[in-house]
Amino acid sequence: MFSIEHEFDATVVTLVDDGEAPLQEDVIVNAFEECVTVEQYDARTDSMQKVTLSMAQLRDLAAALNLPEGVYTLPPKAK
Repeated sequence: MFSIEHEFDATVVTLVDDGEAPLQEDVIVNAFEECVTVEQYDARTDSMQKVTLSMAQLRDLAAALNLPEGVYTLPPKAK
């Protein structure tokens, strides 16, 4: 299950793990104009963990999900 909310400066997607136990904490994806952040609560440290991806890293990740094993370089995005 997931939800999508449009905030003032970001689109927020929350991914809820509703599969078989053990379940993972919700994952929150914030899509800003210049970057994307991925956050998840870590019970071991009682804190939110955050990863920030540049738009180029996000583009590479999206491409990597559809490619076989290997090392790749994508052409620069046309402006």
